Amino acid sequence: MSLPPPETLHNQEFHLHLVSDSTGETLEAIISAALVQFEGVNVHKHYWPLVRSSMQMERLMEDIREDPGLIMYTIVNPTIRETLERGCMEANLPVLSILDPVINLLGSYFGVEASHQSGRQHVLDTHYFERIDALHFTMAHDDGQLTHDIPLADIVLVGVSRSSKTPTSIYLANKGYKTLNVPFVPSCPMPKELDDNHGKFVIGLTASPDRLAAIRTSRLRSIHESEDGDYTDLDHIQDEIKECRRFCTKRGWPIIDVSRRSIEETAAAIINRYNQWLEAKLEQA
Repeated sequence: MSLPPPETLHNQEFHLHLVSDSTGETLEAIISAALVQFEGVNVHKHYWPLVRSSMQMERLMEDIREDPGLIMYTIVNPTIRETLERGCMEANLPVLSILDPVINLLGSYFGVEASHQSGRQHVLDTHYFERIDALHFTMAHDDGQLTHDIPLADIVLVGVSRSSKTPTSIYLANKGYKTLNVPFVPSCPMPKELDDNHGKFVIGLTASPDRLAAIRTSRLRSIHESEDGDYTDLDHIQDEIKECRRFCTKRGWPIIDVSRRSIEETAAAIINRYNQWLEAKLEQA
């Protein structure tokens, strides 16, 4: 399937059908990561999760034919796969199994045949319950709540308002890290537990003054609050950032600038620093 000239991309809609025998989260993550490389392309994604029988697959093909496009799937059952592949061939639609190249390469490297069981990544194992526990902890300790529990956290985030503390905390929790975040507000005392627990991993988050001013202004407009005052004043924001940096630097905490980072990139950088911190602790033990 060849793409039209770039000037016509904005006027054409491309259909992506994402078919899975499980929740489809793996497929969605892979496709989302790939689509960022194609700015300006109008893509309509169709999600078809929990496809567990050939009959269900045959009915699904009828829907796909109504909006023909590229089909990508994560299905391990050979009978259902055959039904999908045959249907795509008859409809002359391009189709790709996303995980096959990875599974085949791993099997060749390990010298072991894959089990071909669907949804194995969602088994309710120990790590699953650790993630749920981390999410409960993180939600209960958002925005400076219950700071006496700082010793129980894996990661503590400190930053001025709108420096992405909450979304980053939730993303880290989904990875299994109990995360507590504390807002830095000039002239307001910080929790004493931060200084009482030098053995905890604490990291500061900051952003450019312009970015923070824009985000704060947008936030106030969304809740119909007045934009007057220090909260959106650029000079005041610059002072906030400087004070927060001094506070973190004085305690030897690393600082990450989130201005040009996505939440995923920020979290990856934090996890990398956290692992380095753990390794250093183990070497000292």
